[in-house]
Amino acid sequence: MAGRILITGGAGFIGSHLADELLHHGYQVRALDCLIPQVHGPGAGRPAYLNGEVELIKGDVRDATAVDKALHGVDAVFHLAAMVGVGQSMYEIEKYTSVNNSGTAVLLEAIAQTGNIKKLVVASSMSIYGEGRYRDSSGNHYDNLQRPVQQLQAGKWELHNGTSEPLMPIPTPESKAPSLSSVYALSKYDQERMSIIVGNSYRTPVVALRFFNVYGTRQALSNPYTGALAIFASRFLNNKSPRIFEDGLQKRDFVSVRDVATACRLALEVDQNEAQVFNIGSGASINVLEVLDRLGRVLGCEHIQPEITRTYRAGDIRHCFADISAARQILGYQPEVSFEDGLRELAEWLQGQIAVDRVPEAHSELPMRGLTLTFIL
Repeated sequence: MAGRILITGGAGFIGSHLADELLHHGYQVRALDCLIPQVHGPGAGRPAYLNGEVELIKGDVRDATAVDKALHGVDAVFHLAAMVGVGQSMYEIEKYTSVNNSGTAVLLEAIAQTGNIKKLVVASSMSIYGEGRYRDSSGNHYDNLQRPVQQLQAGKWELHNGTSEPLMPIPTPESKAPSLSSVYALSKYDQERMSIIVGNSYRTPVVALRFFNVYGTRQALSNPYTGALAIFASRFLNNKSPRIFEDGLQKRDFVSVRDVATACRLALEVDQNEAQVFNIGSGASINVLEVLDRLGRVLGCEHIQPEITRTYRAGDIRHCFADISAARQILGYQPEVSFEDGLRELAEWLQGQIAVDRVPEAHSELPMRGLTLTFIL
């Protein structure tokens, strides 16, 4: 497929990298982005990192007039525009629902009316899974687990089956049923399902990509609700201890934004007869303490020890990392950026950055609203 591609949220972290990837492969790129102050800073204009060949339209995805303008002459759409963050979604409920759910509805109505969009790729999230998939010693799988409040208050973070046997986390496939534990997760699932329903009805091919923990250059360092690595880097750059919920042994899948951009392009180019959903991650797991140790070393901040809060945050899960076999087989996706190389690239970029540390004020919102549980001795 060639032609002009629209990226909603195209001036942001993932969107700008995707724009580079598409331009490199001969596409024309248009971005629709409202340049939200929480991400871009107050009074922000066109980001310096955004490729000069990108046509930028400043506008809100909830504004039908702006969306209609952005869709004019477009062949395919990447829908990345969204409010991001589990914790913030639990108290800014209307904003997350408005931007993520209503914004997607406005875009889908416009796509249906134009009738000439050849493909829609929508950014979904690993958060829709809730807890990842687990296995017991007999090989039985567990897909719909939650941790009781009493367990969390006792500082017992791991999951067990009905006989109190500890369970082992294993890669989570797309077949695992959603378990929505935050407003953010609900809104991302809504974006995904709305897109697929409308796409099927109007015969517009849809691909939903469930991103895991994306990291890399251009992530908003002063946004305390952005990705974990950017938040940790912001604390290190301000010579402060990164704060960790629970005990830091929770496992995640960290994937380079450059690999994510490649996956997006592959999703655009794949032949399909029906809607498809893919996990996009690295295919490996790592615990948060190890992430902090490696990041601290590449930044020369080994002397700064993390603050382990032993606090549970509403909406958080214990372990979740990706099974990416479907993306490998169908999209031809193969992660190429190792975590070590990705961290070095991030560290080089961070040398020229200024991070305003807003983590304390963000964290103070949660207990004030009763959205945390602290380990009781």
